[in-house]
Amino acid sequence: MHWFKNVMIYRLTKSLDWTSQTLQTALEQEIFHPCGQSDMSKFGWTNPLRGSELLHFSVGKQILLLARKEEKILPNHVVKRELDERVNLLEEKENRKLKKTEKQALKDDVTAMLLPRAFSKTQQTAIWIDSETNLIYVDAASSKRAEDTLALLRKSLGSLPVVPLAFANEPTTVMTDWIAQDNLPEYLTALEEAELKAADDAVICCKNHPLDSEEILSHLQKGKLVTKLALDWDEHLSFVLNDDGSLKRLKFADQIREKNDDILKEDYAQRFDADFVLMTGELAKLTENLIDDFGGEKERL
Repeated sequence: MHWFKNVMIYRLTKSLDWTSQTLQTALEQEIFHPCGQSDMSKFGWTNPLRGSELLHFSVGKQILLLARKEEKILPNHVVKRELDERVNLLEEKENRKLKKTEKQALKDDVTAMLLPRAFSKTQQTAIWIDSETNLIYVDAASSKRAEDTLALLRKSLGSLPVVPLAFANEPTTVMTDWIAQDNLPEYLTALEEAELKAADDAVICCKNHPLDSEEILSHLQKGKLVTKLALDWDEHLSFVLNDDGSLKRLKFADQIREKNDDILKEDYAQRFDADFVLMTGELAKLTENLIDDFGGEKERL
């Protein structure tokens, strides 16, 4: 199973029908098909569990979806070179400058000609829906990628009322206090990596640097805020916590990842199931801890 490497968390503002049949029917509307010769890109759902017909994988109230995107790589300079040649030939032949619309038509022709020969790249984005707590986790490092994947889900379901998970207390204020006052929650350990930001947007990045050093504490006393902080959670997993509440560079400890090693490699579906239960259990508990430490969720007006 693919263990999440990044997490952007969203709050569902109302409960939805996540029954297997409803979900399967909805996802089939946007099933992934590879790019045809004339397609620039394709985006749709694929089966999370290898060999399964289902476009979702679920255990109890935990659901896993997998979106797949294929994009043709057609570098601008390649298109431009071919286009310039065609424009020059035609302008010489007709002894006049081409209009903007004529150049655009030529560019479309060039793109159509080059597309079938273009390489393509694929990327997969996993979504975990915790229908018990009404939270949605997207394994994406950028909000654009997360929002694009949620937009695909919204298109499939017809509606998806979600907002980014927001805390009552600003993460920057809380993280700054953790380091400046040395009062991290007992289950968290600060690692030697952080980003500090001043009011004028000046940024200091620290790596392999003790955060309790006089130098760092002096920056915080002068008003700089911690906007990113590398943390270890109870020796279960490490991550970088960002000021928007997202978690980057998730790394589950070997002792966690190896818990299901007694399951035979041939039992792929059983191992997938066990790993999914393990990962979601860990992340759900961590989320609960973070919500508590940030004073609960921000009230929506």
